[in-house]
Amino acid sequence: MTQHFLLSVKARTLSLRKVVTLSDEQAFSLLCSLRWGSEKMVCCPKCGVNHQAYFISSRKQWRCKHCRHTFSVTSGTIFAYHKLPIQVYLMAIALFVNAVKGISACQLSRDLNVQYKTAFTLSHKIRESLQVQKQLFPLSGEIHIDGTYVHSAPRPKNKKTDRVDRRLKTNANPNKRAILVMRERYSKQETLSNPHLVGAKKTLTFPILSENTDIVNKLAETYIEPNSRIHADENSAYDELMARYDLHRVNHQKEYRSDDGITNNLAESYFARFKRMYHGQVHKMSNIYLDNYANEIAYREDTRKQDNFTIFKDIATKCLATSSENAWKGYWQGHHRQIERVII
Repeated sequence: MTQHFLLSVKARTLSLRKVVTLSDEQAFSLLCSLRWGSEKMVCCPKCGVNHQAYFISSRKQWRCKHCRHTFSVTSGTIFAYHKLPIQVYLMAIALFVNAVKGISACQLSRDLNVQYKTAFTLSHKIRESLQVQKQLFPLSGEIHIDGTYVHSAPRPKNKKTDRVDRRLKTNANPNKRAILVMRERYSKQETLSNPHLVGAKKTLTFPILSENTDIVNKLAETYIEPNSRIHADENSAYDELMARYDLHRVNHQKEYRSDDGITNNLAESYFARFKRMYHGQVHKMSNIYLDNYANEIAYREDTRKQDNFTIFKDIATKCLATSSENAWKGYWQGHHRQIERVII
């Protein structure tokens, strides 16, 4: 029996010890290479010209030859105006990468020895960069689709006489939301060419108010190519997909996998990791940022076949490509995202 990838030495190409031992020069060079590819040819964040700008060595900054703008390696990025050393941000990304089921702000605060407020915004900045930089393109081939509800069961009242029937719509939790997931499976040709390419290839997540026909049809029409093979359960929300797709169903009241091999286990495996993060790590998710949490697990699922240093470089690159003008700039000064990202 072949060894699982995550147990092999190829999966362990980054350790926190390597990041901690980076000198100031090494950390600076690493960020430069991730953002521009070198320390010589840099791109001005104001005018966008890629050239060999004047380097102010005493301040680790450049001055643009065209617009005279002075900038650093983090200017215009999600790490702009940082007050902590660069190594701390690299350590935060390394901890984020190695925590395969997510990491809480409390744990990040203890590991980095920073305030909870700092760790909270830092972890959310990383999630926001994954959300902003993700690529949305239509899925094709075999797609597994399903939905799960979050915040659906508030703690009941102590006295039985004070409890209400939560099955009634009037007594439903107003914070109840659902996450719809679509996962494309690797094709047989891709699996034959590389035996490690099995399971899900690409994952798309959408926070929704409820799992209904209108939402499912709208999202499927946008993000699934026609005539694709869709695996779903017996929920009536997926009935109308039969008109445009090769729809296959599995009745979970009878079985998890039909005798014909029909299953939506790729969607179920996503929910398994998501709920492990929810109940085992963060414990509480605001609906305002539910899309960031859902997309984080989608990213972790899609990169599960990659070594951790490759994931580290990818996340750091996404952070450096994300604008500083976002909902997490001045969060603790009252600058909060006001609109919930939900599909209705």
